[in-house]
Amino acid sequence: MTKFLRAARHFALLLPLLYLAPQASAQQSAQEQGVQTAAEAGTEAAALSSLPAPKAVQIGSETPWIYEGSDVPRDTEWLFGEMDNGLRYATRENGVPPGQVSIRIRIDAGSLHEEDSERGFAHLLEHMSFRESKYLAQGAAIPTWQRLGASFGSDTNAETTPTHTVYKLDLPAATPASVEESFKLLAGMMQEPVLSEENLALDVPIVLAEMRERSGASIRAFEKSLQTRFAGQRLANRLTIGTRETLNGATAESISAFHDRWYRPENVVISVAGDFEAETFASLIEKYFGDWEGKGPLTPAPDFGDPVAPAGADPENPVGEVAVIVEPDLPRSMTYTVMRPWRPVQDTIVYNEGLLMDALAQALINRRLEARARAGGSYLYAQVRQEDVSRSTDSTFVAFAPLTGDWQSALKDVRGVIEDALAAAPSEEEIAREFAEFEKIYESQVEQRTVMQGSKLADDIINAVDIREAVAAPETVLQVFRGMRERITPERILERTRALFEGDVIRTTYITPAADEATDAAVRAAMLQEVAPNSDVRLAAETLSFADLPPIGEPGTIVSTGPLGVLGIERIEFDNGTRALLWPNDGEPGRVSVKMRFGAGMRAFDQEDAPYISLGESALVGQGFGELGQEELDRISTGRVMGFDFAVEDAVFSFSAQTRNADLADQLYLFAGKLAMPRWDANPVNRMKAAQRLSYESYAANAGGILTRDLEYYLRNEDARFKTFTPTEVDTTTPERFREVWAPLLSQGDVEVIIFGDFQRDAAVEALRNTVGALPQRTPIPAEIASRVPTFPAAGEGTKIITHRGDATSAAAVVAWPSGAGVEQLRESRQLEILTDLFNNRLLDAMRERAGASYSPSVNASWPVDLDAGGRIMALAQLKPEDVPVFFAASDAIARDLAVNPPTADELARVTEPLKQLVTRIMTSNQFWLYQIEGSSKDRRKLLYLQTLLSDYSQTTPERMQELAQKYFANRPAYRLAILPDGQELAGGGAARAAEITGR
Repeated sequence: MTKFLRAARHFALLLPLLYLAPQASAQQSAQEQGVQTAAEAGTEAAALSSLPAPKAVQIGSETPWIYEGSDVPRDTEWLFGEMDNGLRYATRENGVPPGQVSIRIRIDAGSLHEEDSERGFAHLLEHMSFRESKYLAQGAAIPTWQRLGASFGSDTNAETTPTHTVYKLDLPAATPASVEESFKLLAGMMQEPVLSEENLALDVPIVLAEMRERSGASIRAFEKSLQTRFAGQRLANRLTIGTRETLNGATAESISAFHDRWYRPENVVISVAGDFEAETFASLIEKYFGDWEGKGPLTPAPDFGDPVAPAGADPENPVGEVAVIVEPDLPRSMTYTVMRPWRPVQDTIVYNEGLLMDALAQALINRRLEARARAGGSYLYAQVRQEDVSRSTDSTFVAFAPLTGDWQSALKDVRGVIEDALAAAPSEEEIAREFAEFEKIYESQVEQRTVMQGSKLADDIINAVDIREAVAAPETVLQVFRGMRERITPERILERTRALFEGDVIRTTYITPAADEATDAAVRAAMLQEVAPNSDVRLAAETLSFADLPPIGEPGTIVSTGPLGVLGIERIEFDNGTRALLWPNDGEPGRVSVKMRFGAGMRAFDQEDAPYISLGESALVGQGFGELGQEELDRISTGRVMGFDFAVEDAVFSFSAQTRNADLADQLYLFAGKLAMPRWDANPVNRMKAAQRLSYESYAANAGGILTRDLEYYLRNEDARFKTFTPTEVDTTTPERFREVWAPLLSQGDVEVIIFGDFQRDAAVEALRNTVGALPQRTPIPAEIASRVPTFPAAGEGTKIITHRGDATSAAAVVAWPSGAGVEQLRESRQLEILTDLFNNRLLDAMRERAGASYSPSVNASWPVDLDAGGRIMALAQLKPEDVPVFFAASDAIARDLAVNPPTADELARVTEPLKQLVTRIMTSNQFWLYQIEGSSKDRRKLLYLQTLLSDYSQTTPERMQELAQKYFANRPAYRLAILPDGQELAGGGAARAAEITGR
């Protein structure tokens, strides 16, 4: 078994305290709580140990199936096997997080394997496999996994792509019995799903609801882009969701025929990574999948087709299909694609060296494209990327967003940068810069390999199989990359760059909101024009050093230091009032989490300055500080692990980053420099203004967009600080006013720095003295600002109705109740998480599983800790307009019933067990503890409730749930928000249908 690292050992010591709660559990006995006795655990372990040794493993001199034809060094932590029936597997022992087992089952069949009459069947079959199968009764899958501690949608899920269908299970707190039961259930789902007309009638409406949630301008543009980009290929008309016609036309016989054709062992790969021996997983796979036999002869995969230029295309510039896609609700974007046929490759070291050089070539171009945009180019963003798409094409994509309707200038700008990369080799200095960036990434992966999540490892195998390549250990990747350094010359990069832009056909799509802005002929003509190279964007390669930067100020003096009183965390205070919390630990090797909190957050803004909030979130860091602008910030962090995320939180502003011990001091300098010597540059502000103008109209394209745009605004009682501003309103903002608003806020409020992770304590303290400890004294937050809290809409206002311009069959609905906030009732906020999960399960069952009215209804709670008000409980769903009243009535019925009738013990267990497992897993993360501890350098009240953290989330009683439901649901009517298509009104009724699907 994987040994706990120090952070996990800290957690293990804390665990008994976290279970101490003055509440009774809903289930009193160990058996009722699902707690194993030692005898039961021993019996289960003995059962697994008695499994026959796996027979299909490929060990010794035998080449594992994934490395056939490859000279890539084998990752010896994986155990590979290939069974007589053709099924292949990869298993691995991994204890991150402790006790979890991650299982992935890949079927080599996706939407590209469908016939025209079967479009959407691969995805529909994914749904039906969860509906009912050999060992799972109808509708039993979700509650069964929940009883095993797995959350629906996160721990149990599936995905369908053009090339595969993957079933995913992350089983927490895995026991020998639960692991074996999971393999048994999954085997039944794959081999013998119940594909009946009854189940089809239940699942087709859910898939249609999913289709409806994705409908609108974006999906129309995407579908048209596919048809253009992959003209003549199968991918051109194979959306994974399918069509209404084919889905409604599905029968038990037709879906069964699809299953029999593709769900067979020769098409299956299983990857498992978890906290058991790899041989145990292999034995379980062989036990439950070994007797699986396909029905009839093996069907070969269809020919996906190749990209072919139209007749008459110029071989030197093979411009082919072009489409101008007019969507009034979408921002401008253009993509041209240089396309080559996809072919299987021999995944050798030489091949991977070529891929790495391709990646360096793309990074060079992308850095130049970004520099051009920052300097006032005619596009908002531009990016080059090479991608093998669905085993259909090897393509180089060039995507960009024109700032205005002058797309010709934007295209010329972008192509000019690329032409320069094709005309002349980059400098050695440019290559060194990009090499350092890549090397930093690969080094970090090596440092962190001992804490690689089992779920990611299992996914890595599946992804490698999908692209028909091998897998490599992080050390191998770093060794290969470093070993090729001398061969990465300017001439070789130029050669690889030119190859990236050579292909059989070039296809172009332009999405625009204006019908008269472009034509297919005009875009084709522009693509055929020769463009002069633009060498102005070749970047200066001079090195910048933190050692050359001015000091923040006089190093600070420590006025107090001592233990915080939990987890070995140290509290340090400086004479300027700055406080720091330090927790050195090796729980995540090579990684340090840093967060700096200051100021008043959202409270700091007056209503009239609200437009500068979102502008600041996007543009403040890009302003730089001192003499460092955006370009200089990039250069000074080359080859370093540094970040600079900025957030406007409820009551504070925050800078945060993931860094490493070697870069910690300079990371702290970046944060302190922003407060000590802010720089004001108009370009980032103007660029973000352009981005907001371009994106605004897209919000109205469907109900989901309106939720994104307006939900916070209306739930905050139409407070302008939470508004998404129109282009006209954005245009009233200026860089000068941006500075006037933000400059005083950067000097206001106490500073708290939190450093958790793998760092040296004494060096960190010295870095703090020279950075945040050296800041000038801060301006206190005015009392009027400190007292501001968000408000909730008044009760009894009726349903708020807003409209969208999208699909006439798409709507959304929200119900919400105010809850609490602050530290004093923190334990109650955790219990509310249990209540909202109960609500969520019932709403999911009613609106999705029974009614098929909504694909993903959800219920959640928020509870601001740094404020005394502003919490809420909210349920929302996207659905058909006629089902909005049903959703309102169903939500009311569930809320009412929770207040009147306590939940059953089983219903409660289905919520508390997944919550317990979720919290237990994330407790091993520094980020989790950072979130729990932040703010406690000044307000220690949060620490009082750490002892009951786990029990608060996982132990309760039916009576407590009823009490909370009465407190929050019964005392006032819910706030209601309906988002309807233009021209429609809210329908009446809904109560009868709601009673039918809720049983209440």
